[in-house]
Amino acid sequence: MEKDSSYLLGMEMPYSLEAEQSVLGAVLVEPSCLPELIDKLKPESFYRPQHRAIFTIMIRMFTSGEPVDFITLLEAAKEDEVFQNEQDAKVYFSHLTDIVPSVRNLGAYIDILLDKQLLRSLIATAGGILEEAKESGCEGKVLLDSAEQNIYDIRQGREAKGLVLIRDAIYETYDRLQKLSGPDRDKYAGLRTGYAALDAIINGFNRTDLILLAARPGMGKTSFALNIAANVALKQKKKVAVFSLEMSKEQITSRMLSSEARVESRLLRTGELGQSDWMRLAESAQILSAAPILIDDTAGVTVPEIKARLRRVRDLDLVIVDYLQLMSSGRRTDNRVQEVSEMTRNLKLMAKELNVPVMVLSQLSRATESRSEHRPMLSDLRESGSIEQDADLVMFLYRESYYATQEGKPAPEEDISECMVEKNRHGETGTVKLRWDGQFTRFYSLELFKSENG
Repeated sequence: MEKDSSYLLGMEMPYSLEAEQSVLGAVLVEPSCLPELIDKLKPESFYRPQHRAIFTIMIRMFTSGEPVDFITLLEAAKEDEVFQNEQDAKVYFSHLTDIVPSVRNLGAYIDILLDKQLLRSLIATAGGILEEAKESGCEGKVLLDSAEQNIYDIRQGREAKGLVLIRDAIYETYDRLQKLSGPDRDKYAGLRTGYAALDAIINGFNRTDLILLAARPGMGKTSFALNIAANVALKQKKKVAVFSLEMSKEQITSRMLSSEARVESRLLRTGELGQSDWMRLAESAQILSAAPILIDDTAGVTVPEIKARLRRVRDLDLVIVDYLQLMSSGRRTDNRVQEVSEMTRNLKLMAKELNVPVMVLSQLSRATESRSEHRPMLSDLRESGSIEQDADLVMFLYRESYYATQEGKPAPEEDISECMVEKNRHGETGTVKLRWDGQFTRFYSLELFKSENG
């Protein structure tokens, strides 16, 4: 690809022969510097194929615990047929040891290699963009998103990995397990929702997961999502981005203030606030102002637009989108089911690319209304295409009191909401009962509600 792209732009690929030789020669002069190289460089950091092959051998020998010096490297190069014959290999390795100006300047040589690699990646990406732009029927928005994604991958050093050996995956898995077992495990464990019974089932929100929270209107799914956002941001000091396609940022903020300050949401709408209400609001406003919560209330936002905005956010921990059916794919289509399916797939890809959990709210079909038992089921998602298969975690909200009121039946004494975990790719399913307090738009764990309310 690099060759084709450079030809397309009428230029040669940039690289530094001297820097590549000096880096490899430094290992032959001082083998103890190899761990530093492995930590900062990859075989792709070298432009010349022979240099890539030599560095690959060094990595392999280091991983297996073999000593890396002139003799052992020469034998390995002979086995891998890096050179045409043994004499050529001896001459070249001798040249590598002679050319190193100073091992103490190894950091500078590494920087040169990384800079040249960056330039080559940019050239290759630019060439790919030109090729795509030449294709007939190419949509400008699609090309722009693709170009932005490629540039983002370069910046993050996340080029396509392709097939990897399981031993490499095992190393990464062990590293993650050690972090989860260490003193800083909270940094690597799933985000806690703030509802202990729910966290016990789902083990928190895991990175790269697409989490679906679905319910019929009036069940409180927006309030539940905002409660979780506040728990994550205030208690765990994690950064949360909220995309609200239905409510304005002022409405979102009012709900969060009502919930945190324990001031009736009705009073915030009417302005009929007493002195004690103002005092609680002021205190909660100060607390929320310091919370790492970002709000975007753009109507009809698309997944590429969300992704573009999130790429500029550092240290992101959770994304909430409210809600799926109000989103736009950015394409003209008469098949809404296919459009929603495409959006859920892209949301899952976004969660994986940004390495954060993405929680998406969704409306359920009217099928629940026609059943005598109104509790939602996974089949109620089917009209929305591939939501169920794309989501790692599917949760439903259901309140019996809502339907009792609608049907003129006596409402239960306690307004209990059921959070039904109907799909969990990482573990078990089950139902968690929560206490719904509508005046404050807040969900409580049953034990917490009883302790706070006597």
